[in-house]
Amino acid sequence: MRIVGGKYRSRVLAEFAGNDVRPTSDRAKEALFNILAMKTYGARVLDLFSGSGSLGLESLSRGAKEVVFNDCAKESVAIIKKNLTALKIQINGDEAKISNYDYAVCLETLHQPFDLIFIDPPYRLDYGKKALEIISKKRLLTENGIAVYERDCPYSGEVDGLEKYDERKYGKAYLTFFRRKE
Repeated sequence: MRIVGGKYRSRVLAEFAGNDVRPTSDRAKEALFNILAMKTYGARVLDLFSGSGSLGLESLSRGAKEVVFNDCAKESVAIIKKNLTALKIQINGDEAKISNYDYAVCLETLHQPFDLIFIDPPYRLDYGKKALEIISKKRLLTENGIAVYERDCPYSGEVDGLEKYDERKYGKAYLTFFRRKE
């Protein structure tokens, strides 16, 4: 697993041994950040189910101002810290903040909106819809903000206050894009 673009391009990231954690593929990540190219620079980003921190680190590489990494697993937090240290990014400094909460607790503690929110829960634990509902209720997306939900099947259904405006498939992953509904 590597960073595919920006100032840290081609840097290899520490990842988990075994198959318990499923990182976003480099192909899907590159396509995602090509879609978000104009939204990333200067953005405030939430990587809600961070895992190794790959999506948040890619955001920083492409000019995001701040990334909040969150994962409930201590092992994930350790990998994120290892990756930030390797890139010489100060942990819990201006650019990168880390929290170790359940996703719902994390969302409830946040009060400022984000330009980009990545929602990539384990496929077998489909927490994304609930996360989207909390994000909408708390207005955690900026006016032009985007939430990207990764899962292994197309998204169906509605989320009050959010509009599904795009969906793409890359390998086994579906990336579904949401914005605030006015």
